[in-house]
Amino acid sequence: MLSGDHITRVFRGPTGEVTGLHDVSLSVDRGEFVVVHGSSGSGKSTLLLTLGGMLRPTSGRVLLRGQDLYAAGPTIRAAIRAQSIGFVFQLFHLVPYLNVAENVVAGLPGRKRADVHREVLPLLERLGLEHRANHYPGTLSAGERQRTALARALIKQPEVILADEPTGNLDVENAGIVVRYLTSYQQRGGAVVMVTHGKDAAAFATRTLRIERGQLQAIMTADAKHL
Repeated sequence: MLSGDHITRVFRGPTGEVTGLHDVSLSVDRGEFVVVHGSSGSGKSTLLLTLGGMLRPTSGRVLLRGQDLYAAGPTIRAAIRAQSIGFVFQLFHLVPYLNVAENVVAGLPGRKRADVHREVLPLLERLGLEHRANHYPGTLSAGERQRTALARALIKQPEVILADEPTGNLDVENAGIVVRYLTSYQQRGGAVVMVTHGKDAAAFATRTLRIERGQLQAIMTADAKHL
């Protein structure tokens, strides 16, 4: 469903070139929970942003259902992201002047507000946030903010969720909650790609990869999870 085909990403700066990704190939199917482990600076976030249509590779292709994301124009690519890809980030990226329900609604641009709210409130209830619907991000705990960000990704029922260190700012209990919700989405037929330097999701992954210095170095199945 989502694949990267021989992706290389080179960053050019005043001190020279840095290779963020080097000849990375990866395919993710529906119903998969793929965890990508790696240390800081290994290329995890670069991989996720490239797969999500947000960072053009220097070479290689990214395909979603066979469509080359970077062959499409920016307007079409943005529409594909809005409809088919959900993002969850370590730093939440919530809009501070919108309350919880409004932040979730922001995940569905172009939809009628009344229709969206009928979908938002049951989702917030499932995530244990119904009592926080009218609260603003500054009044939420880290766990509540991350669940709000997850709700924003889930509300559009995307084909794939790309999660960048979604448990990095959470305690063990809240990290487990977030991973379980991602697993529930995956078990309903969605695809998840989660990058992390921790091992919160190891027990839930259908496949585990490791990336170092921009290269995928090891591939493990659910039956061989030992980093």
